[in-house]
Amino acid sequence: MALLIGFAPFVVFCIVARLSLNLALWIAFATSFSLGLRSFFETGVLRLFDAGGTALFGLLALYVGFIQPGMELPRVGMVLEIGLLGIAAWSLAKHKPFTLEYAGAQISPEHWDTLAFVRANYRLTWAWAATFAFMAAADAETLFLHTVAPNMAAAIGLAALAGALIYTWQSGVQIGRRFDKTPY
Repeated sequence: MALLIGFAPFVVFCIVARLSLNLALWIAFATSFSLGLRSFFETGVLRLFDAGGTALFGLLALYVGFIQPGMELPRVGMVLEIGLLGIAAWSLAKHKPFTLEYAGAQISPEHWDTLAFVRANYRLTWAWAATFAFMAAADAETLFLHTVAPNMAAAIGLAALAGALIYTWQSGVQIGRRFDKTPY
């Protein structure tokens, strides 16, 4: 459950962006900041995805709000998705999938180094990296090749996001059953 909550800022952005891009960025920033702060106070650790999301949403909110107010949603979405893909890729390159920071809160420490637990978190991180890459590609297709309508790119992105959220939930349930803990 903690991992799904970690994606709340991105989900909030996707939902609110249809109403107002600026509002969506600021709400996503505030959500990301508050989740990261809450986690930091509870654990004393600032999670990579929380910190990266806060920085990404904050910088985009400032840029779109004050430097380039007319920036269109597909471009902002593509920058955001590439940034989130970068966070996932960085965590994989460092051999510390970002999902481990969330999953560890739900599974007792003696299981953290087990092969099954680590592999499951690699799969989850790869799934999210692929989701962000797929969403960025749909936005890039809209922006540069003009072969996909913006609404279609948004629908593709939301479908990819829903698929990744469902996969994350199901993986958490399976891991929780395996280790007799609450699913994350």
